[in-house]
Amino acid sequence: MTRKTKKNTSRRGTTQAEEAARTNSAHRSEKAHKSAGDGHRPASVTPPAATGVAKGAVKGPGRSRAARKAAAAQASAIRLADPHYLRESQQYEHPLPSREYVLQILAERGVPMPFSELVAALDIAPHELDFFDRRLRAMERDGQIIRNRRDAYLLPSKVDLIKGRVEGHPDGFGFLRRDDGEPDIFLGPKEMREVLHGDRVIVRISGTDRRGRPEGKLVEVLERANTRVVGRVINEHGVMIVVPENRRLAQDILVAPGGRKKPEPGQIVTVELVEQPTKFAQPIGRIVEVLGNYADPGMEIEIALRKHDLPFEFSSEAKAQTRKLPDTVRKKDWAGREDLTRLPLVTIDGETAKDFDDAVYCERQGKGYRLIVAIADVSHYVDAASALDQDAFDRGNSVYFPRRVIPMLPEKLSNGLCSLNPQVERLAMVADIDISASGAIKQYRFYPAVIWSHARLTYTRVAAALYDKDAAARAELAALLPHLENLDKLFRVLLKARAKRGAIDFETTETRMIFDEQGKIAQIVPEVRNDAHRLIEECMLAANVCASDFLATREHPALYRVHDSPSEDKLAKLREFLKEFGLGLGGGDEPRASDFAKLLEQVKDRPDAQLLQTVMLRSLKQAMYSPDNVGHFGLAYESYTHFTSPIRRYPDLLIHRGIKAALAGEQYRPGDWEQIGLHCSMTERRADEATRDVVAFLKCYFMQDRVGEEFTGSVSAVVPFGLFVALDDIFIEGLLHISDLGSDYFHHDETRHALVGERTGKQFRLSDRVKVQLVRVDMATNKIDFRLIEGPLPAQPKAPAKAAEATAPQAEAPQAAVPAAAAKPPRARPKKRAAEPVAAPALAAEAPAAMPAAAEPKSRKSRAKKAAAELAPAPAAAPPAAVSTPRKARTKKTVAEPAPVEAPPAAEAKAPRSRVRKAGTPPAADAPVPAAAVPATEAKPRTPRAKKAAAAAAAAPVPEALESATPTPSVAPARRAGRKTSAKGTDRG
Repeated sequence: MTRKTKKNTSRRGTTQAEEAARTNSAHRSEKAHKSAGDGHRPASVTPPAATGVAKGAVKGPGRSRAARKAAAAQASAIRLADPHYLRESQQYEHPLPSREYVLQILAERGVPMPFSELVAALDIAPHELDFFDRRLRAMERDGQIIRNRRDAYLLPSKVDLIKGRVEGHPDGFGFLRRDDGEPDIFLGPKEMREVLHGDRVIVRISGTDRRGRPEGKLVEVLERANTRVVGRVINEHGVMIVVPENRRLAQDILVAPGGRKKPEPGQIVTVELVEQPTKFAQPIGRIVEVLGNYADPGMEIEIALRKHDLPFEFSSEAKAQTRKLPDTVRKKDWAGREDLTRLPLVTIDGETAKDFDDAVYCERQGKGYRLIVAIADVSHYVDAASALDQDAFDRGNSVYFPRRVIPMLPEKLSNGLCSLNPQVERLAMVADIDISASGAIKQYRFYPAVIWSHARLTYTRVAAALYDKDAAARAELAALLPHLENLDKLFRVLLKARAKRGAIDFETTETRMIFDEQGKIAQIVPEVRNDAHRLIEECMLAANVCASDFLATREHPALYRVHDSPSEDKLAKLREFLKEFGLGLGGGDEPRASDFAKLLEQVKDRPDAQLLQTVMLRSLKQAMYSPDNVGHFGLAYESYTHFTSPIRRYPDLLIHRGIKAALAGEQYRPGDWEQIGLHCSMTERRADEATRDVVAFLKCYFMQDRVGEEFTGSVSAVVPFGLFVALDDIFIEGLLHISDLGSDYFHHDETRHALVGERTGKQFRLSDRVKVQLVRVDMATNKIDFRLIEGPLPAQPKAPAKAAEATAPQAEAPQAAVPAAAAKPPRARPKKRAAEPVAAPALAAEAPAAMPAAAEPKSRKSRAKKAAAELAPAPAAAPPAAVSTPRKARTKKTVAEPAPVEAPPAAEAKAPRSRVRKAGTPPAADAPVPAAAVPATEAKPRTPRAKKAAAAAAAAPVPEALESATPTPSVAPARRAGRKTSAKGTDRG
């Protein structure tokens, strides 16, 4: 709110006006600071005089000298009561009351205070009114104070107001991520009409939604986060709108008529918002850039750059500074540097790398080793507070898209002057490290140097020479081979030290995309990680640890790479999950990295190792940059920082400057280390998100022509609305929605990482193997949807099989087992399995396809005698007496269909458990027994119907007779074993 001033006609007012005219130039110099939004005045700027007094403001001191002295003394007492007066005085020549002091006064008064009352309470002089008003407005924009309808200032906390940042959802609702870290507040579609994703707002809790979450009502928008939006043009009934590519921006943007840009419907454009959304109107914008058609090569990267606000163009000032840089190392650059040009340093990187940050060399030194890690000296060319430095800070890091890189520094630096290219002089910061035979760092030294890289090597060539013993590769690297072998020996020593230290080493699969001439994915292949990768990694870890220790021991501020230990909540869930597998995590309430490493070693050979590793990995926190050195949990380091990649990471550049300052006995102060760390962590996450978007688009494009095909894969994530499945071989992930899992209510078990059916007990867990069909590829949202073909657990028990299928060998019985949730296992003991009668497959194969029955006697008595006579002989050895007599009911049911059928080969048929339970277990196929053998302990038929059934069974072919044999207890252990395997989750289907 602009405060109107009135002209003071007194002699003092005239003097103030003349003073204002005299200090007009100083007033103009304040404009830059005013744009920053705060009322502070730099100490170098003379405070301009006010031309009047705001309405309602308290007038300044009277005309008399005594009155002015008294007022000055009183003002000093009030202003000196500011708890941050010293801080403000050090920064500004004429300090204003600090923000904290303003909040303190508002809290002490306990009531809303108009501007005039605040001026009187803080004794603001007339010439300070404009500056104080700007400070209050800055506090208002930051949500520290708010104004009510009566234009009075008050504290948000006093009226139960909460500030935070809006996080939108594609379905139109959103959440408020609170600044105080408390649980999020739900914002309904009505409230989201006035804001966009990323806006900072103040809300009031108005109740709870249907899920019991606190629901907020919008009070005020503090800051708008979106000024430009990238999206797709759609023409609806003559009205042009832009649908944002960022699905969290759920509102379409109306295009203002009359713009110069005339895109075609379907094209991708950048629109600048001229009006933000309100309660009654959509956002309005004008098109400022037409990017092209959606399917154009490289369009996915152009969209990602603008969607995630990634800086991709260097400022004109930075370009001008770059042009002034030399193309080669000059003689004057050698001053104060050691000459390492004769040392056979080499770079080892991937085949596609173009910026080489590091070069390495190793030699034996007594029983230990001397390791030299030379890192590009970027700080020599990029001065602090320069335009190049500002652009590098804004980017935070290089972003590596498929087929394109957005570098942190201009190409002249990243690929040229700073890159450690072979056979040229380069400036470097060197970590010279002495390492003992046990892998301990004994001492180290940092110094600037000039190096000469003797070769540009790749991981593949080094691995071929060192580990594959390829003769051609060894001959090619003959001059460097002794030094590479020393590196390998040191690598083995460092590996042992790593294991002893207890660092966590998760096995992950990286992929690489192979593109066709049109710029689309032709193939996705796994990136093989060999020991050459790990060799360089261990060398870089050693240099980073030394850099961290160097700054810490000198008490120099630094930006550490920190990785905190898991939270109590995640640890509790992990331990509960591991209990199901009979596993435990050591370390009690504060486990160390070594406890995780031991558990990983314990489960690495298990069939469910991938499941366990994934759950363990997700229990850990994300690493970030911070000036507070809390150590690196995953690497088991008490102090760790990033030093080895200043070409592509801004924190590394800061560490180089800190080391140089410490070597000179000075201290490097770039500003607020905490804010710099948060910014660098943000840019790192931003780059990851942008890269994921590009990869998702390319994968969708690759899969859109394969709709209808079936694939196998593993469950990579379990969420309340379904499963994410990662396909084998092609490494593409898609959603298997919960509605496609079967006719049941599935509930999400967060602790067990599973979806469990309420009625059937059917469950899907992380890393389960499934077979799916691709049903939909949505290029607009970059989503892939699957349909379940076959899961780790059958949807329903299998129906009883035909009689002929019951001739499958006993060995296949466990495959017919149903899930443990379907029925309880029988109590039969496995030790009775050895007593089973067995039959050779040859006998079953030689049996006739159909054996005619004998002539049937007419009378019942004759038929019974004949049946008894046929059953009497038993040439085979009698089975054990423990075989039980069949029940009458089961006998009736078994012989109800005595008609013979053609028997298939034993190897092709399986014995479903439902049939086995009724008819008995078929003999195994590896021990011959006469086809007509019947257990001697079998009871004689007692009724005419039973006698007739026995006669018909005797006349049946061999397979049919075996199927009708007395059931043995041997099938029970097989069913039990099958259920037990399934219950543990190790049977993947």
